[in-house]
Amino acid sequence: MKKFVLLVLLLFLLFAPAYSQSGRRADPDISVAETDSLKKYPVPELYSKATNYATEQFTKFEQSKTPYTQALHRNVLSEQKALAAKYGNHAKARTNLAGDDYYYLGRLHWMATNSTDAGEAFEKFLKLDNGTDQKKQTARSVLVVIAATNNDLAKSERFITDYYENEPTKLTEIAAMEKELAYRYSLENNFEPAAPHAEKAFEAAEKLLREDESRARALNRLMDAGVTAFGIYKELGEREKAESTLVKLRDDSIAPQSHAVYYKAIDELIKYKIETGRKLEGAALYKETLKRIKTDFNSESARTYIVNKFEKREKHYEILGEPAPKLVAIENWLPQKPQEIADLEGKVVLLDFWATWCGPCIEAFPSLIEWHETYKDNGLVILGLTRYYKDSGTAKSKEFEFLTRFIRDHSLPYQIAIAYGQANQFAYGATGIPTAVLIDRKGVVRYVESGNSDSREQELLLAIKKLLSEQ
Repeated sequence: MKKFVLLVLLLFLLFAPAYSQSGRRADPDISVAETDSLKKYPVPELYSKATNYATEQFTKFEQSKTPYTQALHRNVLSEQKALAAKYGNHAKARTNLAGDDYYYLGRLHWMATNSTDAGEAFEKFLKLDNGTDQKKQTARSVLVVIAATNNDLAKSERFITDYYENEPTKLTEIAAMEKELAYRYSLENNFEPAAPHAEKAFEAAEKLLREDESRARALNRLMDAGVTAFGIYKELGEREKAESTLVKLRDDSIAPQSHAVYYKAIDELIKYKIETGRKLEGAALYKETLKRIKTDFNSESARTYIVNKFEKREKHYEILGEPAPKLVAIENWLPQKPQEIADLEGKVVLLDFWATWCGPCIEAFPSLIEWHETYKDNGLVILGLTRYYKDSGTAKSKEFEFLTRFIRDHSLPYQIAIAYGQANQFAYGATGIPTAVLIDRKGVVRYVESGNSDSREQELLLAIKKLLSEQ
């Protein structure tokens, strides 16, 4: 049972929102009977009850042998947020709040992802100046994040200065504050002030890798901080710092044997070398990495997994920075408006390799439709690429009819190409679907990634905006 509950708590830490909180949320309904029953609990006890809710629920599930699922996990966390919101709004209405009450009120609102009320409570707590030093520091650290998410970076800087001028400091708080500031400055393309914050966040994440009890949480934080710092140095044109950050990230991944962090660091480094006109160096790094993996990883299964992952990526590295391969063996266009890549020079082209039976492909449709409508007038052209899976004439004809209905039923507004055979998939390294390929206005491949997730869609959208901004 303990392992089950620990797993759940770990997942909570991994999937809880790290960088953004909502503003003030609508007050949940609280009955008169509930209000009367809650009056007997001091605010710290309300916070404790909300904090313990998830653990208690999953302990019950373990005792009743209820299978763990992601849906169950999300439901419990949603209930915990609602409970924290209810307790927070009940406590906020009290007229006798004092001292630590405001601290725990802030924690309740923060747990409920209500940043507006959390910020107000923590600021009142600091003004009273009668809590413990640690509670004051925690309040300051949350206020740094809240101000940053509200794009009040000057206020955020004041709170982080106050934090460093006081004691005690905690690496987890430093990592969260510095990462949030770096991220927010980056969103404004203000990379000069972002860089020192990103560097401090990465340093804190490296230390936490050695100290944090949760290996997965520490690695997740490390990769996020490292990639953020790399991105900022890249935008500043500081090539040496950008590359050394990725090399450090790779080296940090070896002791804990994290193939995910290792792959991410090297993949970004190879792409960066290609992007900066050093494709031969990128190819050399790729070959060197395949050799290094044999000594960097102790487990045979881990070595096999990461080698296979890089080998699947080899074709992508090959076509990045090169003229886009011509589409071949296209038998049908829907709605019958044939396009050639060469005819689209001056446009940013997104190739989406998909199939009707591919769940992740279908999950990406709403974003693709939105991007088409939003950016088509800015020069974005989306081409969906699928193929026939039936060879015979009659079966192929029925498949074409099915594809026509499928495209209509999903209201896909962009052009779809239906090919015979897999030549296009092989040319673009789209052996796994969905695969997204971005081609710039000069007809050069600038982005290739397989798979779909929220983070991947965000990454792809940023890449689209970047290429659209280029002339």
